[in-house]
Amino acid sequence: MNRSKHLHRNVSFHKLAKEFQTLSHQILLLANQGFLRPHFQREVSRMILDFSGADEVEMWLKDHGKYFRSVVKRHPQKTFLFEIRSSAQNTDGEIIPEPEDDPELIRLCNKILRGQVEPFKSILSGDEQHSSLLLIPLSINQKRIGLLQLKSNVRNYFKKGEIERYEGLARSLGIAAAHRDAQIDLRERVKELTCLYGIARLVSQPGITLEGILRGIVELLPFAWLYPEIACARIVMDGHSYSIPQFREGRWKESADIVVHKETRGRVEIFYTEERPELDEGPFMREERNLLDTVAREVAIIITRREAEQEKTKLENQLRHADRLATIGQLSAGVAHELNEPLGNILGFAQLAKKCPGLPQQAESDIEKILTASLNAREVVKKLLIFARKLPPRKIKVNLNQLAEEGLNFFETRCAKEGIEIIRSLSPGLPEIPADPAQLNQVIVNLIINALHAMQAGGRLTIRTLAGKEHTSLIVEDTGIGMNEEVMKQIFTPFFTTKDVGQGTGLGLPVVHGIVTSHGGSIKIESKPNQGSRFEIQLPLTGSTEVEAGE
Repeated sequence: MNRSKHLHRNVSFHKLAKEFQTLSHQILLLANQGFLRPHFQREVSRMILDFSGADEVEMWLKDHGKYFRSVVKRHPQKTFLFEIRSSAQNTDGEIIPEPEDDPELIRLCNKILRGQVEPFKSILSGDEQHSSLLLIPLSINQKRIGLLQLKSNVRNYFKKGEIERYEGLARSLGIAAAHRDAQIDLRERVKELTCLYGIARLVSQPGITLEGILRGIVELLPFAWLYPEIACARIVMDGHSYSIPQFREGRWKESADIVVHKETRGRVEIFYTEERPELDEGPFMREERNLLDTVAREVAIIITRREAEQEKTKLENQLRHADRLATIGQLSAGVAHELNEPLGNILGFAQLAKKCPGLPQQAESDIEKILTASLNAREVVKKLLIFARKLPPRKIKVNLNQLAEEGLNFFETRCAKEGIEIIRSLSPGLPEIPADPAQLNQVIVNLIINALHAMQAGGRLTIRTLAGKEHTSLIVEDTGIGMNEEVMKQIFTPFFTTKDVGQGTGLGLPVVHGIVTSHGGSIKIESKPNQGSRFEIQLPLTGSTEVEAGE
């Protein structure tokens, strides 16, 4: 009889050991699948609850410096209740009891976690809510990573022979938890590298715009985060926003500034639209913060390179434009000098012919036309010489108000006939400036003529002068047809004109530009189609009044 009992106990012992071994194997297989923490803790807790027959299983696992508590309870209707949350800790790393916790039990758990009991030492007791309570520390490489609690409403539910098996199960659970963490970390690193590789591929695409790159980045970012299904990304750059189509802001946000040349130009943002357990930075991991900072730096580098390329292209265009202007200037100077002599002869002989007595009326009229055409041609030659900088300015002290009045006097009759209202807004007490009055008069006349051509159906011409601290401004504004951006880019190009053939030489505004530049000034232009144009000439208050050599 005794031998029969011994054999039965031995069979039961081996059966129990095999069942614990099977459960440990199942937990390790679950860890291999790399589930996120809530799913892993829930499934492990349910396995242990089913295996042990206990009424409640509570598991504490440490990650990112925090303990995550999960609880599975056996409901009377044979259903499971599950919850997981990160626990508040004090400065010593001890878990702070929550209102529904038993403070004495939490104090005991903290002692186990702090290693104030022997490694793998189980504590068997009871609390106010449960008659039997089994506390088993979870460790890996002699380091405490958590705690397993089995609770039962039956007194003396856990037998001494089983406790050693539960301690072995706890060792397997510690290994499984560490393996799961390694799986998750590896997967997150792969996601981060995939994101950075995707950004590199975006940038390398030929012909892609900066906007295309930024939109591509916000589509890549959510998949690099722990919870991509609830992640939304946005890049705000220079006041423009780039986001995924289904973007919406959430309560949980992580962002990094985009800093270009020490100036904050925008930011990269990630939002979670649903609540998740707290990690390093709210529900975000420390590694995700590092990735976000890296992406923000990459965006800054991309912008810096794009702007450098644009600046290089702009400088190359300016250099080519300067080369063209220099060539045109040399040709213009040569042509002007070649034309001066025959024009002088034409004017001289035409004037002599006009003085001959007894000229028929028709011949006298024709000679007058020759004189007029020759004088116009001489003006064109003069503009060519000014453009080519062969007529240097002869500076004296001049009053810009007086020059503006003199320029308007030539056009008052014409403006009245064409229905153009003239508005003068000349600043009183305007200081004199060193300038060539003849050349500034030509600037004013050219700008007025330009404005009148833009107001064929009438309008309003405004002439304004202003005094600044370092310069005096002349503003000529019209309500004419205006200019688009393409025209504005070319208005200072010699011989470019929007007028009909025979209506303009294309030298008026280039000459204005040349005169203003030779006086050390600048020109600002504002214009929109059908909304008029505004030219502002700024001339320095101080400067040499001596004759400047031609360039």
